[in-house]
Amino acid sequence: MTDPFVQPADPTAADAIAAIGEDLALFDDWMERYQYIIELGRNLPAFPDDWADDAHRVPGCQSKVWMELIERDGKLYFAGASDAAIVAGLVALLLRVYSGRDRAEIAATDPVFLKDLGLLEALSTNRGNGIAAMARKIREGAAQT
Repeated sequence: MTDPFVQPADPTAADAIAAIGEDLALFDDWMERYQYIIELGRNLPAFPDDWADDAHRVPGCQSKVWMELIERDGKLYFAGASDAAIVAGLVALLLRVYSGRDRAEIAATDPVFLKDLGLLEALSTNRGNGIAAMARKIREGAAQT
């Protein structure tokens, strides 16, 4: 089985946020950005079917979203999936920022970047609330373990 946990593509969470901003800026309109985000979701590592249960479900999301985390060498790695294509892409965006970081970096990385990148304004209210719930789940997971 391949590793379901997202490996960091960028050295820091701040670098990941900057790279996402640069990627989104390449597109002229939100329809193109949505396609890019959906593609990110398609490239998420395979999420084990037996994790798609209530124990892994993220509350506060209209679509079904599941997440799992594991600690390796002092860093937290996240796996995630959704039953909706655009939401899976939003999961991928969040995991690019937060997966593979230590607790302090996760705690220091405020999800305000979602607003700064224009994502919250571009999404429906329900999706905006859902991505905020996913970010909260990641940060709570980092605070607990």
